[in-house]
Amino acid sequence: MSSSTSLLVRGYEVVIGFETHAQLATQSKIFSRAPTAFGAEPNTQACAVDLALPGTLPVMNKAAVELAIRLGLALGSHIAEHSVFARKNYFYPDLPKGYQISQFEIPVVQGGEVSFFLGDEKKTVRLVRAHLEEDAGKSLHEDFIGQSGIDLNRAGTPLLEIVTEPDMRSSAEAVAYAKELHKIVTWIGICDGNMQEGSFRCDANVSVRKPGAPLGTRREIKNLNSFKFMQQAIDYEIRWQIEEIEDGRAIQQATVLFDPDTGETRAMRTKEDAADYRYFPDPDLPPLVIAREWVEQVRASMPELPRAMAERLVRDYGLPEYDATTLTQSPAMAAYFETAAQASGQAKLVSNWIMGEVSRRLNADEGDMASVPVSAAQLAALIGRISDGTVSNNAAKQVFDALWTGEGQDVDAVIEARGLKQMNDTGALEKIVDEVMAANADNVAQFRAGKEKAFNALVGQVMKASKGKANPQQVNDLLRQKLG
Repeated sequence: MSSSTSLLVRGYEVVIGFETHAQLATQSKIFSRAPTAFGAEPNTQACAVDLALPGTLPVMNKAAVELAIRLGLALGSHIAEHSVFARKNYFYPDLPKGYQISQFEIPVVQGGEVSFFLGDEKKTVRLVRAHLEEDAGKSLHEDFIGQSGIDLNRAGTPLLEIVTEPDMRSSAEAVAYAKELHKIVTWIGICDGNMQEGSFRCDANVSVRKPGAPLGTRREIKNLNSFKFMQQAIDYEIRWQIEEIEDGRAIQQATVLFDPDTGETRAMRTKEDAADYRYFPDPDLPPLVIAREWVEQVRASMPELPRAMAERLVRDYGLPEYDATTLTQSPAMAAYFETAAQASGQAKLVSNWIMGEVSRRLNADEGDMASVPVSAAQLAALIGRISDGTVSNNAAKQVFDALWTGEGQDVDAVIEARGLKQMNDTGALEKIVDEVMAANADNVAQFRAGKEKAFNALVGQVMKASKGKANPQQVNDLLRQKLG
């Protein structure tokens, strides 16, 4: 369960559980050989098996099972040696068979946990299960012509549904969990994580109760496709449920949708329970058998996981835990850091620049680490010039901007061309300090009378006189020496 004391909202405890559908990164569907590529013309990627034509039989996609094993290993789960597929029966126009092939009693991945930081506090959310299933098709509604259509391209696409215990106690905690899970599934390569295309879809089960009372009636917010909307939807649902209870109305179990235009949730249908789906083992699919040898082969191919890597960055580079956690948001960011840190020998300075200037420019350009125009080697060279006093921090930012925009490629050449080299000539700097002290006798007298602010004013005047090229540390040292 979450490690912190629950926050109360108007005297109520919030209880949140998650169901996340991660679309597995396979080339073909879970029970057929039809492709899974996004964006094809409607109904061009649905074969006879996906259409449920008479006489067709499902055949398990081994690659989908292997990706499920990878997740189980990443989350410390039990990988079932035998698991069973079931038919989940419900009628909907985009479900050709009239049932969905899923897993119920014996899923492939059982238990496990996801740990993450919310601020400085470590949280842990327990997992119930992660089970394999096929996706349904998609209903397309053309309101302007009053017609609807069915696109079955998505039917049969392999999904891993990841279900948590109701361990989260705030919308912020729920979003932090979702972000951490998103990082893990993309890090280990089982899902591309594209929320806009539906590759990573989250459903939040939200209820409220008085502290110590039994769990309240939950409402499920479906298909949350951005972290921003996720937090807005959960916050609205919490307020709505509390107001309903305080007005004397009972909460009805339901599936709801979030409307980002109004910022409100609205009921879509009453929520079914497992019994309503009439699960039974699929007679067309034998039990799934996973040999221990296969699990160990997958384990041997796993990358270093983000939490383990963060711990190593703290241990090997002396980074604060916050820095290490931030730098392991993606494999690309972690690799960029390690390359620059090893080349420069200045791990903390590299970390500061990646979390600062690099992230700032990426956010402004809406890019990611794969598209950073400044190489790790260039950043290491720039940090080397800061460390040896060649450039000040402000001048280094100008060099960085030139590298980012392609106006220069070589750090030293940019410094030279733009005249950004820091003044390190003690004799020349001493002359400027003497001139500033002579021209600012009042500030000198105020500092000697105990006013520290007057010292900062003198530093500013020296930096101005040197056109920003003076070494700030040298300026401080010289001034204090001369001021006695």
